[in-house]
Amino acid sequence: MPSIKHIVFPVDFSDRSNGAVPFVVEMARRHDARVTLIAVAYPYYVGGFEGAPMIDPQLILDGVKPQLDNAFLSDFAGLKVDRMAVLGDPARAITDFVAANKVDLVMMPTHGYGPFRQFLLGSVTAKVLHDVHVPVWTTAHTGEAPDREHLAMRKILCAVDASPASIELMRWAAGLSKKLGATLRLVHAVPSIEAWPERQMDQEFESTLRDNARRTIQDLEKAADIEVAVCVGAGTVPDVVREEALQHGADLVLIGRGALQETLGRLRTHSYGIIRHAPCPVLSV
Repeated sequence: MPSIKHIVFPVDFSDRSNGAVPFVVEMARRHDARVTLIAVAYPYYVGGFEGAPMIDPQLILDGVKPQLDNAFLSDFAGLKVDRMAVLGDPARAITDFVAANKVDLVMMPTHGYGPFRQFLLGSVTAKVLHDVHVPVWTTAHTGEAPDREHLAMRKILCAVDASPASIELMRWAAGLSKKLGATLRLVHAVPSIEAWPERQMDQEFESTLRDNARRTIQDLEKAADIEVAVCVGAGTVPDVVREEALQHGADLVLIGRGALQETLGRLRTHSYGIIRHAPCPVLSV
């Protein structure tokens, strides 16, 4: 797996953002990584970006800076931390920073409710996931604070499709699991019989699909030079991943993401669904 030496943590001071802090701290300590906290102050414009700002942008930025400078001081004590407050569109500011700096990992909630335009909303997270080319860690997409039971990251579930593109993901997952001292399990989804007319598919056919998929995944494991347990479930990809994560008490779900090209397999088209439905944090690589 790639080395994680620089983590970017966008903050908006919401409960969701604050709840992610222990996870960022834990990840930074395990990898001896530097953390950049970035807060984006969003100016309000009359009539869109072409209009005049409703409030002096400098006043907005001046309000964000001291709050950021004094945030989470005890939490990040002993770690290498940089703090940056900027004006602009939150998603653009985050992606531009990642592109211009040697960032190895972005960690952020799936949505937030902070005072500065509530910028950690699903749309911003989705854009970051789409535009950056580094792994992105997201909290479970729930209204509750992140469950600290997952901090230890003892169990990792890696969702894979049946394409050769999953080989590198398996290797990445194996490297992360070794680094964290965690157990690793793979999960793969096949269509359930409910998704097909009865005349086309029956229980026996579903069983055949499962067996064929399991053999394919095991062949990919050999190519990746790993040997771990494989779970093959029937149903939609997000539902199967969620059920296996709950059944096996996963602390982290690892998925691949990228351009939605046919050669990358059907798993990639379900990345957002997996993130929304996972009962624990998701790391997208």
